Amino acid sequence: MAPLKPQKRKAKRYYEEEEEEEKRPLPPQRNNQKEKGRKKKQEHGTTMNQEKMGRKDVISGAEDPFPGLPSVPEDQLAKYERARKESHRMGSIPRLKEHLRFEEKKVETAMSQAARHDLLLPEEAGYLEGDEGEDTNTITQQDIADVVDITSASKHFNLFLNQFGPYRINYSRNGRHLLLAGQRGHIASLDWHTKKLGCEMNVMETVNDVRWLHTNTMFAAAQRKWLYIYDSLGVELHCVKKFNDVLRMEFLPYHFLLATCSATSFLQYLDVSVGKEVAATFCRSGRLGVMCQNPHNAIIHLGHHNGTVSLWSPSVKEPLVKMLCHRGAVRAMSVDKTGMYMATSGLDRKLTIFDLRTYKPLTSCGIPLGAGNLCYSQRGLLAASTGNIVQVYKDTHITEPKSPYMCLSVKAPIYGLQFCPYEDVLGIGHGGGFTSMIVPGAGEANFDGLECNPYESKKQRQEWEVKALLEKIQPELITLDPTQLGEVDAITMEQKRKEQVERLGFDPYEKTRFAPRHKRKGRSSTGNILKRKKKVAHEEKREEIKKSLKARKKKRESTAAADQSHRTILDRFKK
Repeated sequence: MAPLKPQKRKAKRYYEEEEEEEKRPLPPQRNNQKEKGRKKKQEHGTTMNQEKMGRKDVISGAEDPFPGLPSVPEDQLAKYERARKESHRMGSIPRLKEHLRFEEKKVETAMSQAARHDLLLPEEAGYLEGDEGEDTNTITQQDIADVVDITSASKHFNLFLNQFGPYRINYSRNGRHLLLAGQRGHIASLDWHTKKLGCEMNVMETVNDVRWLHTNTMFAAAQRKWLYIYDSLGVELHCVKKFNDVLRMEFLPYHFLLATCSATSFLQYLDVSVGKEVAATFCRSGRLGVMCQNPHNAIIHLGHHNGTVSLWSPSVKEPLVKMLCHRGAVRAMSVDKTGMYMATSGLDRKLTIFDLRTYKPLTSCGIPLGAGNLCYSQRGLLAASTGNIVQVYKDTHITEPKSPYMCLSVKAPIYGLQFCPYEDVLGIGHGGGFTSMIVPGAGEANFDGLECNPYESKKQRQEWEVKALLEKIQPELITLDPTQLGEVDAITMEQKRKEQVERLGFDPYEKTRFAPRHKRKGRSSTGNILKRKKKVAHEEKREEIKKSLKARKKKRESTAAADQSHRTILDRFKK
């Protein structure tokens, strides 16, 4: 008989060990401690945040004399204010009141958080200051480049392109990429920080203007005959033949609209997200060669040969505002970032600053030979070009510009000006090529990485593009005052109510109480008065119902009479 073999113990799996540990009961002392802790919390009824707010210091035992978050100064909060608080009654519906209060609390919380994080912003804005008795416009670019660091000094450079000029220029929204277009057909794009060339080509015809679209992967070129769309490598994507003889262009980033004005006096809008024409307006003002946009409300400003400036929206076929700005033709225009001030120059050799809230001039001064190009920076500096000289002015809306803040002369007449976003740089396109000028205090010191990120990767750009398309604003919402979109139009509501009263012959919203006449011999008791009130209320309702039934009956009769004239033999089989 063979000896019995000992049974092998089965190896335990890792999940079997965990199950046994979970089934293992806790010691009685631990369970009692947990129950005691729960009872204490139920007795006190305090949350973790309340305990942290009211707890004593472990070392000294003293209470915090300043509990809660520190207050934020009002001027710092005003910097981030984006909406007006409703001052009138919120309405009679309690759920609506709660919803509005909740929305206002969210806005206030976002404002306070943004104001508190001001401390974390790494950069500070500044200006160029001279010594005693020294004028800042005498300081040359070479003097600034010798003093600043190597990175800042590399921002001043010249591109000598005297063969295909003069040049129009355009910076991308994040300030990273530069687009150059010569009048004789030369188009080039480059990353001007690293000086890396993106694409370069010659279209062999006149180029009037160029504009980056929503990203640096596409740009539009207004050529002699039609409008063309190219990618970042210079490959032609589209030829839009509906847009002919285009002279100037502006891109509205939040609406994905490319606004163009032509030599035939047409203002047209192209939706680049779907590739369709949104609106086309015949301005009846001759050749449209002066154009700019208001960054605050996306209104297009057009300058005309008779000295007027008109403001346009794609949803309206007539100008929203028409202003007489100069005694001669308007040569150049620019609107600042806040949308409150507009600078214009004309053939009368005057530079005038207008307040767009009142449409009245604030300051005006004469410039020798007049200003051919104007451009506002992100921090309110105004650049004006006269011939081959660029002058930068400071605080033009406060005092009359007398002496410039900075000055530079280039080798050829200037054809295009633009401040680079988030950089203290002014780009100058002229007949001899391109010049990058350092202007201290021109750009915003800090950027929002979720809005415009100069250092974004390919993946970040793709994600931003998807979100921007989802948040695209419809062209019908472009108005002079964008804050009115979230408000109730009380005037039109009153007009609708008046029209309804005239149509019905009575006010359905009017509530006039029925006061029953006092009767004697106990007939004016409380119960009798209530019965009489209910009887009158029912009679009023009956009259309204009768009126509505009569109106319906008339409508049916009119429709039946109209149908009888078009009756056929087969209509008798209809149910």
